[in-house]
Amino acid sequence: MKEKFKPLEIFIGRITRADSDQMPIMDVYGIVEQKNVESNQRNFLGNNQQYQDEISAAEREQRECQLSVFEKKFLLCSERGDVPAVRSLVDKHKTNSRFNINCRDAIGRTALVVAIENENMELIELLLKNGIEPGDALLHAISEEYVEAVEMLLQHEEKIFTPGKPYSWEAVENEMATFTKDITPLILAAHRDNYEIIKLLLDRGASLPMPHDVRCGCDECVVATKDDCLRHSRSRINAYRALTSPSLICLSSTDPIQTAFNLSTELARLSSAENEFKSDYTELRKKCEQYATALLDHTRTSYELEVMLNYDPKGPLYQKGERMKLERLKLAIICKQKTFVAHPNVQQLLASVWYEGSPGFRRKRMVGQLIDISKMAMMFPVYSIAYMMAPNSSLGLTMKKPFTKFIAHSSAYCCFLLLLIMASQRVETLVMEWIGTDYMLQKVRSDHEHERGKPPGIVESAIVLFVIGFVWAEIKQLWDEGLENYLCDMWNVVDFFTNMLYLTCIGLRLSSWIVVQRELKRGLNAYTPREEWDPYDPMLISEGIFGAANIFSFLKMVHIFSVNPHLGPLQISLGRMVFDIIKFFFIYSLVLFAFGCGMNQLLWYYADIDKELCYSGPNGSMNPNNEQSCLIWRRFANLFETSQSLFWASFGLVELENFELTGIKSYTRFWSLLMFGSYSVINVVVLLNLLIAMMSNSYQIISERSDIEWKFARSKLWMSYFEDGSTVPPPFNIFPTPKLFRKTVCCNKKSSSSATLVFGCLFDMAKKRILTQDEIDRYNNNSDELSELSEEGLEYSDDDVDFYLIMCHQMKIRTATVKIVLAHKIQFRI
Repeated sequence: MKEKFKPLEIFIGRITRADSDQMPIMDVYGIVEQKNVESNQRNFLGNNQQYQDEISAAEREQRECQLSVFEKKFLLCSERGDVPAVRSLVDKHKTNSRFNINCRDAIGRTALVVAIENENMELIELLLKNGIEPGDALLHAISEEYVEAVEMLLQHEEKIFTPGKPYSWEAVENEMATFTKDITPLILAAHRDNYEIIKLLLDRGASLPMPHDVRCGCDECVVATKDDCLRHSRSRINAYRALTSPSLICLSSTDPIQTAFNLSTELARLSSAENEFKSDYTELRKKCEQYATALLDHTRTSYELEVMLNYDPKGPLYQKGERMKLERLKLAIICKQKTFVAHPNVQQLLASVWYEGSPGFRRKRMVGQLIDISKMAMMFPVYSIAYMMAPNSSLGLTMKKPFTKFIAHSSAYCCFLLLLIMASQRVETLVMEWIGTDYMLQKVRSDHEHERGKPPGIVESAIVLFVIGFVWAEIKQLWDEGLENYLCDMWNVVDFFTNMLYLTCIGLRLSSWIVVQRELKRGLNAYTPREEWDPYDPMLISEGIFGAANIFSFLKMVHIFSVNPHLGPLQISLGRMVFDIIKFFFIYSLVLFAFGCGMNQLLWYYADIDKELCYSGPNGSMNPNNEQSCLIWRRFANLFETSQSLFWASFGLVELENFELTGIKSYTRFWSLLMFGSYSVINVVVLLNLLIAMMSNSYQIISERSDIEWKFARSKLWMSYFEDGSTVPPPFNIFPTPKLFRKTVCCNKKSSSSATLVFGCLFDMAKKRILTQDEIDRYNNNSDELSELSEEGLEYSDDDVDFYLIMCHQMKIRTATVKIVLAHKIQFRI
């Protein structure tokens, strides 16, 4: 036996001697040269006190690592797991000054840590009874996920702990500690995501508070940032890595879904605030999303899913058959939990609610679906009036169904767009000219003469009713959702901006009518031809704003198309490209403004000469003989006109002839053309191609997640029609209904305690299913590792078995696994 372990003793002895300051240093030719390391280091570092202290600490640690023969044998027996030999050594040399039970090997491990890595429970108990210092052994046990050792060390800590003093793992010096000071047992257990260890710690009162805000200005944060900003940031990341542990959320949260959503939102904010660690925070955010989605995977019935998605801690218990409020799903949309919302279970539930009242619609062919949609679209005025007069009738109840409501609102909006087309094409005038009666023709001529400040016609009056209905619907939505939730949806911002344009147009038309009436009272000629109007006449401004509002109104159809599986992903990609265009616009505008300033500085004088030539006619009128000057003087007259010229040059609409200004010198013309060429290269060739590449990249990113992105956008649209309010579309929503007078306030509320109880029971079931699945996955992973390890273990000889045991810590393999390998080896030999 003595001969058998000789190579192992030689190996440990070599490790120890290699760390000794008495070790001679060999040069490449094998000549031994004794060097004074201490003097060389101090001469190199100079008189820096901080470095001198670090060297002294390193030298002290090096001297402490010089092990005696008894300590080497003690660590060797501990590594082998020879409990009787360890017991004998401890009893025999307990009073020996050359024997320290807390000695460490070459890599800083005590015998207790070695026993934990080898999962030798008997040895751990022996060492603790003989007074070995635990140090950070508890953290090592948690890191090895050795539950029995953790429980024993916690019990031992309770016995030796003195109030007012730090715990054993906190008292370890920084030079000897394996873990940083911010790593507590609970944080480390959460990092390992070990359910049993986390439960042990929580049962003993361990807690993990939320880290301070990244912009916190308290004394603690200021001092920590000043001392070591990197450690302060890393400690926050370690805390959030622990808080995102699924096992910790399961054990500490009564509402795990909301906890996961809140953590995900906070991590998204931190990734923007501390963009240096954006990848770490993004990874943790994905972990939260995966945990929330995993809860959905373990719902087995529709009722379980309905209870989970309809849970409201402040509201009544959801009963099967009631109208679903889907509070948890609303929260997921607000927190942008796209994976959660796009989960197949959630989408199946949403589809069943969406098509409620239209049985068999999804099973019909496309022609049959189009026929049903056309019927509902033509019947939307009937449905709306029926709901206004008798909301509990069959037609009124049909109008409350989400799909019917969507078709009705979409049909009403299409009617509004039709009115806009009729107004832009002057349909009233065309009809009267087509019919051609004398009265109608006289009416057309009169309207043309009195066009300035005229009252709205039939089509325009209908548009005003629709606009009032849209404004009222937005006001109700803003009141119900609140400003913050209202602004979360960019389509609400688009609607608000569009409605403001229409209201501004209506106000300008009204002001134009007032101005005309005042002029008529003063006896002035108010009805002048359009070409004689003031350039900023309210009528002209209102027409420009009305045209811009029409554009936004027609683009709103893109939002409606998001329900279509073919057009929906395209709409998502378009929205992503809009953000790319906005980002690109800043750089483009900078380049445009820079070249505009330079070229205007060169050419403004010659542009003024052409302007004078253009208006050299009688009384400052245009001179027809200088037509070329009238065309080119505006190109570079001022900074605004120069910037416009450069903008249109990006599309090839500015010719080089525009630089042939009157009186321009050859040198000035050369420099202006050089600037124009440089601008074309930068903005047209480089930046425009950069924009194309950005949009292509955005489309590629969206296409990879097109299914999730589209389902999330479609779910947002669906959810907007699940609410009870805003049932009838504009303009019917502006008319008072009998329902307003019959509406009463219900004072009786159901208790929310039963809802919390049912949700808690449901979550407990989901938690058990998740833990069971995790154990199965962990067993499968260990089975693969064991099979690989068994094949490697058969290659070792009898003399290498103990060497294999001593080196197992470097491969981070548990001793229990090694024992199984050896058992396979013995069985194979027998």
